[in-house]
Amino acid sequence: MRKESGMSVEIATLPPIDHTCTASAAGSAIELWNPEDHEFWRIRGQYVARRNLVFSIFAEFLAFSVWQLWSILVVKFPALGFPFDTNQLFWLAAVPGLTGATLRIPYALAVSRLGGRNWTLISTALLLLPAIGIGYCVQDPHTSYGVFLTLALLCGFGGGSFASSMANINHFFPKRLKGVALGLNAAGGNIGVSVVQWLAPLAMVVPLFGAWGGAPQILSGTQSVWLQNVAWIWVPLIAMALLTTWFFMDNLPVAKASFKEQIPVFKQKHSWILSWMYLGTFGSFIGYSAGFPLLIKSQFAGVNPLQFAFLGPLVGAMIRPVGGWLADKFGGARVTFWNFILMTVATLGVVYFLNIKDQPGAFAGFFVMFMILFFAAGIGNGSIYRMVPVIFLTLRQRKQATHSVSGSDLAQLANKEAGVAIGLTSAIAAYGAFFVPKSYGSAIALTGTPQMALLGFVGFYVTCLVINWWFYFRRRAEIQC
Repeated sequence: MRKESGMSVEIATLPPIDHTCTASAAGSAIELWNPEDHEFWRIRGQYVARRNLVFSIFAEFLAFSVWQLWSILVVKFPALGFPFDTNQLFWLAAVPGLTGATLRIPYALAVSRLGGRNWTLISTALLLLPAIGIGYCVQDPHTSYGVFLTLALLCGFGGGSFASSMANINHFFPKRLKGVALGLNAAGGNIGVSVVQWLAPLAMVVPLFGAWGGAPQILSGTQSVWLQNVAWIWVPLIAMALLTTWFFMDNLPVAKASFKEQIPVFKQKHSWILSWMYLGTFGSFIGYSAGFPLLIKSQFAGVNPLQFAFLGPLVGAMIRPVGGWLADKFGGARVTFWNFILMTVATLGVVYFLNIKDQPGAFAGFFVMFMILFFAAGIGNGSIYRMVPVIFLTLRQRKQATHSVSGSDLAQLANKEAGVAIGLTSAIAAYGAFFVPKSYGSAIALTGTPQMALLGFVGFYVTCLVINWWFYFRRRAEIQC
């Protein structure tokens, strides 16, 4: 017990719990969950949490892979006879981001209504629709643009899954481990972007599914490719993820919350401040990932984008847990502040090398600047997501300071609010998957180059830098974290 403002606030002492009977078998509902209790965590909690994290990462990896299929498909369409112009191709690359972002809030809310395991089953099963549909439709160059646009919209199911997955995993881990746990879960999904861009060019040159896989298309007059494989290789893996989710993941009753309990999060200004900053990091990561192959192809003639494009998302995904770890160690606001400075400088570097793109070494400089951008976006993704639970726990502690509340109840309330905030921030940020490639297409259509779009991104990063400094990093910030 400790005293605060003349009132008793029970924060340090947790109620005793039975550590020997805390959960039923894997694949069902947890009966009792209190990760902030160190003894509970040591005896049982850490094993259950890690098991759920592993299979959540697998499902999230597949969701991101399906979400970003169009970043590869649009690069191959012109050579295969699909009659779409550059702006239409950027639309196809962008539209999955639009639906994915829009679905993230309802996906996050679904966890609180249906349970993490149950919703992971549903959201993973929905990935079969675009994966199977694309595999059939890309075999016919006469397929209408409207059909492809619809399939691109359906790929947004993969984008929506991130919010529900992160909201679910947030409940499993104690405060001291949230940065690393959320970073690993997100990185496992983010790396799907890189894997699909690396694996697709290999899969399309081999008749993986034999006669059942359909006839090849002819590329450049002689080379046979099976573009349908880009989508169909994920179908058996999705089926495997459904099985592992069914048998090895759990539902947490403490994650359940009514809509009335969640409304205050949408009214909290920090929810929107964090969303704005996360748009600057994750929005950049996923938007640059979606548009990078086509941007290279449109600006550097003679460069095969599929040889290089996967490296950017790989860097961003792999470094994300480091961002969470750095935030745990040095503070999320500090890491985020310097991160936005790096993103601003790197984007200006991209603009510089695009301005001299016909000179020797220009592509190398352009590529290095983009690798720095992906690196910084990955660090920022981890640091900002570490800030979310810390900020909402602080807000909940301040709100409950005049009432008697147990430490376990306070932590559970803060986790519920942080879960909703995670859904909101990830939803807003995911619109970057639409706005970045669409901005490229619009800038190229208006000016012939993408520089105008990139300079707009620079201005946005500056606003993120100032906001983070004012609310979270300066000495008298409202919430230092």
